[in-house]
Amino acid sequence: MTPQTPASHRSPVFCSIVPPHLLEHLAHSSNPAVAAAARRTLIADASARTFRILPLPGTAPTLGPAEAGKPHRTIYDCERGTDLPGAKVRGEGDAATGDATVNRAYAGLGATFDLFLDAFGHNSIDGAGLPLLASVHYDEKYGNAFWNGEQMVFGDGDDEIFLDFTLPVDVIGHELAHGFTQYSANLEYFSQSGALNESVSDVFGSLVKQYALGQGADQADWLIGEGLFHPNVEGTALRSMKAPGTAYDDDVLGKDPQPGHMDDYVRTGRDNGGVHINSGIPNHAFYLAATELGGNAWERAGQIWYDVMTGGTLAPEARFSEFAAATVAAARARYGDGEEIQAVLKAWSAVGVPTD
Repeated sequence: MTPQTPASHRSPVFCSIVPPHLLEHLAHSSNPAVAAAARRTLIADASARTFRILPLPGTAPTLGPAEAGKPHRTIYDCERGTDLPGAKVRGEGDAATGDATVNRAYAGLGATFDLFLDAFGHNSIDGAGLPLLASVHYDEKYGNAFWNGEQMVFGDGDDEIFLDFTLPVDVIGHELAHGFTQYSANLEYFSQSGALNESVSDVFGSLVKQYALGQGADQADWLIGEGLFHPNVEGTALRSMKAPGTAYDDDVLGKDPQPGHMDDYVRTGRDNGGVHINSGIPNHAFYLAATELGGNAWERAGQIWYDVMTGGTLAPEARFSEFAAATVAAARARYGDGEEIQAVLKAWSAVGVPTD
């Protein structure tokens, strides 16, 4: 495999938690409020894909020697506009504000930082103490959250389908994990490598939630975005790692299209080659490996996935089989020929992905 791209030559990618196929479906809803909010979100996403923020003078925090190994968070308020980053409302160490959304964003950035540092010895998402920035209250009835290569952005939802996007901590972890991928293996956001990019974010997003709650693999719900849907929606989350394709089945949303096996791999030109759909396959492989091993998922299965992402040998255009082979090699390198490698082999075999 070719070495990963140096950080200085990497192009940030716009990565959102809600896939475009779902928003496009909602844009055709018979409910005018739902359709209008979805169309507005699609337009905002299209604009954000082509936009890179320029930090305002004095807004980009820097790390001093005494701050090594500690998060440096800054939360901004867009006040339902789209100019980023917005007005600063909370900095590192500041007291909680009267805005629950601001406080959840601050806590979620911290929970993600804690997982990477405590479980993997990785200082922030770049490994070098990168300050974590987030903007809340983005646009009006904006039904998404995204990482734009520089920062996190959260919408308030439309209160018809989606609630506030800071509610599920795994959504925060998912989006920040796109930054982790950007600074590590730099997986291309297209086809199988793009689905791996999305899957890695689901894996580490789920681990952020499990670590924050002190849950073992057998206690976790393995859902991505649980609590994001309005109570009237027939669904539990955006995705299920335990049972891809079962997260929602709703008259307005449609049915969760994720496959959990290569036999059902979806070939499409939409959504960068189905990156949010086919991520169900590697997602399920991680779930199977983690639950086979038991205990805390970040300790062995998570460590193997982390080793692959930071090992320096994974090609940016890696396919599922190449990533799977890399997890086998990583398991052997760290744990030898024990139960860890057997769990990884069994997991990939169960989802129809070869490892050699």
